[in-house]
Amino acid sequence: MLNSILQQPDHVDGRSPLIRRRAALAAGALSGLWPGGGLKRLLSDDDVAPSADAGASAAGGVKRVIFLFMNGGPSQIDTFDPKPELRKFDGKSYSGNQKVATGTRTAGTLWASEFQFSQHGESGLEVSELYPQVARFADDLCVIRSMQSRSALHAPAILEMNTGRPQTGAASLGAWIDFGLGAQPRQLPTCVVLPDHRGGPIGGHTNWNCGPLPVSAATLVRPSKRPVINLQRERRIAPGDEQQMRGLLKALNQHHSDVSGYESIAAARERAYELAWRMEVAAPEAMDLTQETEATQRDYGLQQTHTRPFGTQCLLAKRMVERGVRFVQVYSGGGEQKNTWDSHTGHVARHRKFCAETDQPIAALLNDLKQTGLWDDTLVIWGGEFGRTPTREASSNGRDHNPHGFSVWLAGGCVKGGQAIGATDSIGLEAIDTPCSVADLHATVLHLLGLDHNELRFYRSGMEVGLTGPEPCRVIDEVLA
Repeated sequence: MLNSILQQPDHVDGRSPLIRRRAALAAGALSGLWPGGGLKRLLSDDDVAPSADAGASAAGGVKRVIFLFMNGGPSQIDTFDPKPELRKFDGKSYSGNQKVATGTRTAGTLWASEFQFSQHGESGLEVSELYPQVARFADDLCVIRSMQSRSALHAPAILEMNTGRPQTGAASLGAWIDFGLGAQPRQLPTCVVLPDHRGGPIGGHTNWNCGPLPVSAATLVRPSKRPVINLQRERRIAPGDEQQMRGLLKALNQHHSDVSGYESIAAARERAYELAWRMEVAAPEAMDLTQETEATQRDYGLQQTHTRPFGTQCLLAKRMVERGVRFVQVYSGGGEQKNTWDSHTGHVARHRKFCAETDQPIAALLNDLKQTGLWDDTLVIWGGEFGRTPTREASSNGRDHNPHGFSVWLAGGCVKGGQAIGATDSIGLEAIDTPCSVADLHATVLHLLGLDHNELRFYRSGMEVGLTGPEPCRVIDEVLA
């Protein structure tokens, strides 16, 4: 029956020579433009995923990225950007030209941090008392104190930090890394997102979408009894019958692809089925934290109520990258506004709470990467979508959004630690020394992975798209070891 089906004329056979010629011309035109095996990925039906070495230039020594995303916007002047001069102006009105309030909110008086900073390590890097355990790794941290984003609103700012664009539809940083870095057989997804147990960020899956790229979107691993939905096969269908059905579908799809010259959507779906098949075994093992020693679980804070959720996610992130996952994003804060870093009210208490939840797990992750030999080729990023203002909101004890100058830090492979890059003004509002855009940060991450952000491009409907551009940006050379 299968042979008879395959021998029937295809309904597009009359047009297939033209389609094949167009496909060949497109392949020839793009062959010199596709970095790191991207063309092979587009034209091949191999079930493959990024390779640690494929497509990487000599500039890249990083093989994997863990992005610790502080959802809601952590305050730079209360964590990694000390502003002692702000104490002189505490309680006074702000008289500058930069806007310090979003929407209908009204800015109040200047408000110095209520937390103490101190120097740590041989570098003397200053870190807030809110992060005492992370501070032990001061000599490993490269703090960019002059980050800027394009929006003061959560949704577009989160999108920009994740995809390089403040609008939906663009591919995420993880997807671009997947696209740029060749391929290898895999048992787990290339990109994984570990959301906060209280909910996800504004925009949900649009923050880890694959956009137009011929790669998979990130896999969401939920903090629940069924962390990966739809992973278990349908029990009403016997395994043998399921294999026969999938074999028939694969043959039909391959026949259509051979005749039309196109790799069909069904082929991509088939690759997803194959990955899901392998994940049935690999994913539960990767997420089985009982394999970890009691000491490791204690280090990550799994035995304490307030650190257990984020500690669990950090330990999962380490286990994922240990097993070949290339990009893992871990969220702190999610769901309702009160459950995020967005401190329009109760600023001091909220930052105490969220820093206490994340401090021990982050320190444990950094230490674990060092102890397991993953440090030198793993990049860790900490930050949110923007920072917070040095002013108190007029009607509350909170700080408003600040995209004009905030902090992000990097640590791990190929990063020059023990330093602060750039600076905000004396009150911590606006970047005035070495301002760095989100695109600059993305270009730097790609560079550390051995990818040139100027060359990493995809052509869609005649239009060139990339993680960065069209505005100019640069690799932040000061970050590089």
